[in-house]
Amino acid sequence: MTPDTTAPVYTTVPVITHDTAAGAVALTIEEGERVGVRACATIVDPALGLVAYGRADGMTPHSVETSRRKANTAASTRRPSALMNPELAQKLEHGTGGLLTSIAGGVPLVFDGTLVGGLGVADGKPDEDAVIAAAVLERLGAEPPATA
Repeated sequence: MTPDTTAPVYTTVPVITHDTAAGAVALTIEEGERVGVRACATIVDPALGLVAYGRADGMTPHSVETSRRKANTAASTRRPSALMNPELAQKLEHGTGGLLTSIAGGVPLVFDGTLVGGLGVADGKPDEDAVIAAAVLERLGAEPPATA
């Protein structure tokens, strides 16, 4: 097949800015402190590229990876990580080599109907992480996470 030389050679994909991502990390740590969680946050773009990461002092080391997987899941599926189809959760976790997770605390970052990335919050109990993530979305002015 010969490529069409008149067709566009690239696409334009909206991605979260570093400033907004860094602000989301700061808000995550702040919201975590408010509820007694030493939280960490990972922000990825829609292609799962790392944009920003930060952590509160004293958080558990494994939460670094957990927050990344939550962010990846939310950006990839465009849904909160906890809403992964239960029939697919284990298969997707294993099939992606652990890239995705069904643990609560990952939310898509959507502004004006446009997905720009994913936020993963970790180090609290999963329900606490989800509450922190929802509060960060609200403070950023992003769309709230889906609930079903």
